[in-house]
Amino acid sequence: MKKRYIKVAAIQSAPILFDKPSAMDKIAQMTREAAGQGAALIVFPEVFVPGYPRGLSFGARVGSRNADGRRDWERYWASAIDIPGAETEAWGELAKELGVYLVIGVVERDREYSTGTLYNSIVYIGPDGRLLGTHRKLVPTGSERLLWGQGDGSTLTVIDTPVGRIGGLICWENYMPLARMAMYAQGIDIYLAPTADARDTWQATIRHIACEGRCFVIACNQFATKASYPADVACYEDIKGDPDMLCRGGSAIVGPLGEYVVEPLYNEEGILMATLDLSEVAQSRFDFDVTGHYSRPDVFQLIVNDKKQEVVRTAGMS
Repeated sequence: MKKRYIKVAAIQSAPILFDKPSAMDKIAQMTREAAGQGAALIVFPEVFVPGYPRGLSFGARVGSRNADGRRDWERYWASAIDIPGAETEAWGELAKELGVYLVIGVVERDREYSTGTLYNSIVYIGPDGRLLGTHRKLVPTGSERLLWGQGDGSTLTVIDTPVGRIGGLICWENYMPLARMAMYAQGIDIYLAPTADARDTWQATIRHIACEGRCFVIACNQFATKASYPADVACYEDIKGDPDMLCRGGSAIVGPLGEYVVEPLYNEEGILMATLDLSEVAQSRFDFDVTGHYSRPDVFQLIVNDKKQEVVRTAGMS
């Protein structure tokens, strides 16, 4: 049987927070570097554009918000992107030039129903330059709920490619068993897990997903220091007492039996590279197929609402 191989890259880096041009420059630079090493699938971390605002309160306490926090929020909103938009067009040109699949974590502005809601999203770009799909994080975690709205089931995206089916969930969405099951049921082979979690326990999570879904997992985190924060952030006092290293990374690539293909990278920026043999996915499902012979649909069933949720519906008048 013919084997299917793909060389993949997980980018561990961070732009200047709130600085979209900085993020765009890094994406172009590191995509070219990874493609130059033969990568055909290149994955960037959670909200790489315009960065993960770790440690910032945006001036919010229970029952109150302040003017400095509102200014930081407006700055974050202004550095988000539209999908589709100028940024996705630029990434399409880059992906087409280099012949790669490009997956980027972004902060997305909602232009359809609102001008004041942001989403934590993944953008998928194909090697032909087309926007293949997006995913919006279903449940922002903790204080993230101040920043991002909730996605819906219409963006539980899995992309069919010549080497396998690619999709993913963002950070702590991966602790939602039913969300994982919805991805497994789409036949996912390469599972992407962009994150902001650098704890040791995250490694247990991604290895479990690989073993449970019998899929490759590419986990991708930012490496961020205080130097990546502009000095004029209104709420900069929030992180003054924090260590200089705000996020140590921990990006890794895991095989479909739960073993590391590339072990976690900590305490530095870098590109993790691996050549994945997709025949290992079929081999691994010989004794465990979570949505096949190990599913027991006579006992358990999952209903997924994959319809786009509309805020306003206009009823026609007869």
